[in-house]
Order: sequence, then structure tokens, then C-alpha cells
Amino acid sequence: KMVSALRTTMALRRTVGALAAQLRPLETTLGFSKLPQLPLLGLYRLSSSSALTQVNQDKDNNPFLKYGSPSPVPQSFLPALGYVPEVKVTTLDNGLRVATSKTANADTAAVGVWIDAGSRFETAEDNGCAHFLEHMAFKGTAKRTARSLEKEIENMGGHLNAYTSREQTTYWARTMKKDTGKALDVIADILQNPKLDESAIEREKSVILREMEEVEKMPEEVLFDHLHATAFQSTSLGRTILGPASNVRGMTKDMLSNYIKTHYTAPRFVVSATGAVDHDEIVALSEKLFGNLPTGGGDTSQKYVDESPGHFTGSEVRFRDPDEKKLHFAIAVEGLPWTDADSIPLMLMQIILGGWSKSYGPDIASGGIHGSSRLAARVAENDLADSVGAFNTHYADTGLFGMTAVCDPANAQELAWTMMYEFGGLAYEVEPLDLERAKTALKAGQLMGADSICPLAEDIGRQLITYGRYMPRSELFARIDSVTTETIKEVANRVIYDQDIAVAAVGDTTLLPDYNWLRRRTFWLRY
Repeated sequence: KMVSALRTTMALRRTVGALAAQLRPLETTLGFSKLPQLPLLGLYRLSSSSALTQVNQDKDNNPFLKYGSPSPVPQSFLPALGYVPEVKVTTLDNGLRVATSKTANADTAAVGVWIDAGSRFETAEDNGCAHFLEHMAFKGTAKRTARSLEKEIENMGGHLNAYTSREQTTYWARTMKKDTGKALDVIADILQNPKLDESAIEREKSVILREMEEVEKMPEEVLFDHLHATAFQSTSLGRTILGPASNVRGMTKDMLSNYIKTHYTAPRFVVSATGAVDHDEIVALSEKLFGNLPTGGGDTSQKYVDESPGHFTGSEVRFRDPDEKKLHFAIAVEGLPWTDADSIPLMLMQIILGGWSKSYGPDIASGGIHGSSRLAARVAENDLADSVGAFNTHYADTGLFGMTAVCDPANAQELAWTMMYEFGGLAYEVEPLDLERAKTALKAGQLMGADSICPLAEDIGRQLITYGRYMPRSELFARIDSVTTETIKEVANRVIYDQDIAVAAVGDTTLLPDYNWLRRRTFWLRY
């Protein structure tokens, strides 16, 4: 039997050798013979400088490398920056800021009001007011009923929406060019003259309570509320946006009116319009519609941030439910505020860590998930999770930076080890190729957002509130390009290395490592 097997093996080798000899002329013709020998661990781990040099030399001659490369190369977006619309900003006498960006040949416009007010600036007694007001905004004003509001927007063929976050409240509309002024008039009316009818308030209480019940059934929705509650415990950032059920049931017209008087002031308003808009027209319209908005003594939200800063507390909260089929958990360290000099490297660190989802796979184009990262590769190849990803949340004086995952409870320990290894590893080693790929993804994502008028309007409004000015893409790209691998490691040493963590978990947490195990893996033991 051994002799027979040996003969079979030798015959197979002769066959393969003959086939290779026949294919060599074809390799030379197509240019395959010039390709370097790539490591089997994946193209993203390619680190041989000689191989990279060979790839770049053959790029122009080889049809398979002419329009792409297995390794990331520095991308110049300077030509694209010439097509990014200019942003004009005007400050009215009462402190309200008006910002516009005109898109050539556009027939539609996005216009809205970004308010420097959210659930963070509420007290424990009125927590939930900002979100409640969002619901009441569409229930009628002093001169428009709820029905007429709906008809007016629908007759334009437009779209009117609103949302509330921890530090901002936004009301925006998408309309045709000729209806931009009408849409801004509707938004100004619902912000300054809400009817706040007692019967409507009572009806809306039941709507919000049902909304809260539905949200509580979705672990992925409440996970970040739990994470904020433990990370920023005893501070306003730890409260939820919807507020507790007791506050919703006790909400009154006076509470809503007081919130409007306190926080809806001109210096905290930003009117942002993009698309088919004219700056002078929007400024004139804003003066007419918001000219009587109170100044509030010129105060901004910084006053409330100083009164109740977001203190981070290393801690954890676990909601153990053995009957849950999936475990949802998040691990985070204290992040950085919007205006911190290291906020840009932190954005790149998020992309370097990356993420992956069983349902959708990697989403490289958005820049939010880096599908070729080591974390994504290890999770996908070993089937450790349904989804995993890094997140980066900025606030006025602090932030959260970390990772979240959904997995089978049996995989919790191995997945936690994989996540913490990559998380803590940023302080020790960063592949230049990964950093270059992250820079390209971040810059491409910014340019893609500028191509759509709604994301652009949101970006302008958010930047004026958080930075106090609009940062041109050229400046942003220069800041991104200035980041090196040493910068990433320095920021990781500042933010991650041996730092306290916050952990939130929902599901069967039996096999999820304890807090001290996770805390210990914010650094490596190296001698």
C-alpha cells in the first residue's frame, strides 16, 4: 500500500509540473510573473517594503494593477476639494448664526435649525423635556393646526423631521427650491409659537410611554443608555434622552414652556441651509423670522456644562437574562471632547479598529466600519460574533471611545479577549498601511457627505455648535494627513493605556469576563 501511494504521489507531481510548464508562457504574456509573492495572511498584512516597491513599479505596466493596488497608497483629494461648495456664515444682531452652502445646478434644498440644547441640559426633574417638545412640535402652533402643518408640507412635496440628542436638538426640512422660505417659516413657527395644548400633551404622554416600552424590548437600543448611565453616573450625561417614565407622566405645559424660555435663545440657534439656496435671501429671511428671539443674556450651553461637567467613572452594569439568545455588550474608556487636538487621531483609531457584521459584512465606504482590520478578520474567520464595531462619541467636555458587540453567550470570553487585544494594542503597534487606509476612508467619507445636501446641512450646523466655526475640508484634510503612527500610539497611551473602563451588558452574561479581567487588558505585559 505504501509503494502504491508513493507511485500515485510521484505521478501527481509530474502532472502538476507539466501543467506549470505549459502555463509559464501565459504568465509572462499576462504579466503574472512580475507579481511579488504575497504573504498568505492577507493583503492587508503586507509589510515587505521590497514587495511594495515591486507592486508600485509594475502598476503602470500591469493591467491588473493599473487602476488599483493591494496596498493602500496616499490619496490626494486636492482636485475634489475644488468642487466642495463654499460655506458662508453670518451672525445676526441677536447672536443667531446663519450658514449656507450653495450647490450649483441643484433644484432642491435642505434647511433647518440646529439648537445647542438637549437632554444633557435638563435637570433630574424635567429630564425628557427636549424629547417631549420634539413630539409636541408637530401638534400645532398659534396660527397652524396639526392638520394644516401636515398639509402645508405635503403640498410642497417636502419632508419635515426632527431629532433630539444629548447635546443638540434639530428641526429640518427638505423641499424644492421655490419652497425653501415656506419651510423655514414653518420651522420658525413650531419653535417659537408651539400651541402646547393640555389635551395634546396628555395624548402624547401615552405615545411616548409606548415608545419607551418598545425601545426597552430592543437590547441594541438601550445598551448605550446603560453605558452612559454607568460611565457618567450622577451627572446629566448619564440620563436618557426620553427621560424616566415618571417624568413623562408628570410633564406639564409649564415645564415645557420654561424649557423653551431657558434654552431656546438666539446665541444657541444655528440656521443651516444647503443646496439651491442664496445666502443673502436666507439671512434676510432669518432676520425676519427669528429677529425677536430672546438673547438669553448671550449665554451659551457652556454655562450648563461648567455647572454639571461629565465626570467619567470606571464601572459596569450587567442585566443578566439567561433566556436571551444573544449577548449585547459594550466596553468604553473616556473619550475626548470635540475641540480636543487629539479628536482627529481618535477618529482614525475608530476606523483602524474597524468592525464587521454577519448581516451586512464590512462597510468600508462609509468610514464607520473598517472591514479589512485585524479585529474584523479575526472575528469573521473564527465566527466569534454576529457583529462587532468601534464607536467614538464626542461631547462638549468629554466623550466615549470603545467597542460594542453582539454574540452567542458561549463566545463571550474569546470575543472579549480578541476585542481587548486589538483595543489595547493601539498603544504598542500600528501598521502604517492600516493608518493610510483609515486616512483615505475618513477623507472619502467627508467628501461623500458633502455631495448630499442633507448630511452637509447637518455637518455645518453641528460644527458651528461644537467648534464655534465651520472647519473647511482643506483644513480637516491637513489635520488628517499630519497624523502618524507615533501620533496614534501617543493618543492611545493617553486614552486607553491603563485607563478605567465602563462596561454595559444585556443578556446571558455568565461567560463574559469580569470587570477586573477587562480592565487589566487595557495594557500589555512586556519585559
